Amino acid sequence: MKILLLYPPLELDGQSLQGQYLHKGLEENGIEVMACDRSNDMIQKEWAYKHFKPDVVIGVGFWGNTPELIIDPLKNNLQPIPWFNADGWVANYHDTLNNLPLLVATSNWVKSTYIRDGIKEDNIQVCPIGFDPNIFYPRPKNDPGIKKVRELLGVKDDEIMLFTAGGYVTSKGAQEMFQALAKISGTFPKWKYVLKFWESPSSNNHCIEEEKLIEQLGLNRDNFIYLSEKFSPEFMALLLNACDIYAAPSRLEGFGMIQLEAMACGKPVISINVGGPKDTIIHEKTGFLVNVEYEIKLDKEWVYPHMGFKTKHQIEFPVPKTFAYRANINQLAEYTLQLMENPVLREKMGKDAAEHALKNFHYKTVAKKMLELIEKHVINSKLPEMSKFEDVD
Repeated sequence: MKILLLYPPLELDGQSLQGQYLHKGLEENGIEVMACDRSNDMIQKEWAYKHFKPDVVIGVGFWGNTPELIIDPLKNNLQPIPWFNADGWVANYHDTLNNLPLLVATSNWVKSTYIRDGIKEDNIQVCPIGFDPNIFYPRPKNDPGIKKVRELLGVKDDEIMLFTAGGYVTSKGAQEMFQALAKISGTFPKWKYVLKFWESPSSNNHCIEEEKLIEQLGLNRDNFIYLSEKFSPEFMALLLNACDIYAAPSRLEGFGMIQLEAMACGKPVISINVGGPKDTIIHEKTGFLVNVEYEIKLDKEWVYPHMGFKTKHQIEFPVPKTFAYRANINQLAEYTLQLMENPVLREKMGKDAAEHALKNFHYKTVAKKMLELIEKHVINSKLPEMSKFEDVD
């Protein structure tokens, strides 16, 4: 079998790494595979279609990437297989997605959002994102590299290091963690909270919110360490190994790749009992899943030309759609304090987490699952007629 992979190349974001790990796993499973940028109108992509002649084209993205990941391969008489994340709601391309033999979602929650928004259930299967155990693996606490990272961050040996990373950490539940820490700081004051984010107008605005919240809660600003640089996966693995607890009770998490990498590094993870984390974290064994306190729902939303619509306009939902969650603060405080006070529990959960990650989410295991889905649902299936697909609604 020959497989062409389409994804954003040469970046350190989630979708790029998702594609890179699948590429590596397919090769190690004996598959002839080629990768290129998913963008249309690229000579490399056209060359891959006409010279490499793949049997299937796997595209990493979300429903909004349908033109380049699905319609473009179909126009070249090739079978597309989208491997989709969630992005709020499925606003367009329903006919196109419903006429595919296989649409792969990164988690059961992502699958449920596509079904909620009108994509038929029988062609959606789930395949998680993998990780590289040559990069993300547990290291001893006395490892010189780990000790140096903590020293550079200003985390003392007797302090608990919490860590959260994301495009902007508020989306990963950082503000909920602030509120939880305010409840327990009097009981356990020796901690530092490291927050890694990407510089952007949105993240900068949220940082302002976070600074105000720290002050309002009466927390010591010196306990919070912000990092905004772009780090390689290898350095992210060092940061994950340096922490004692990985915290991400995310407001919306389709999969939770960094949470998986934290488990792979032998760290207990505190997350939320909804979305992708339900597929990766085993409650009270590899971490804690906090209950949802409430949901943020919208009854209407704007759509734009870049989403495949001819004009900007507003769509009203007959049933309000959930766009975000909020974790239960009291549970967050309870579970965080348990892990802070109990090093034996942290070590046991971390060991179980690393074993669980390696057994179920090794990039080679994920690639094998993807191949099984292709064999079962796609091989020998006929390409749909192009008349059943649309470029613009």
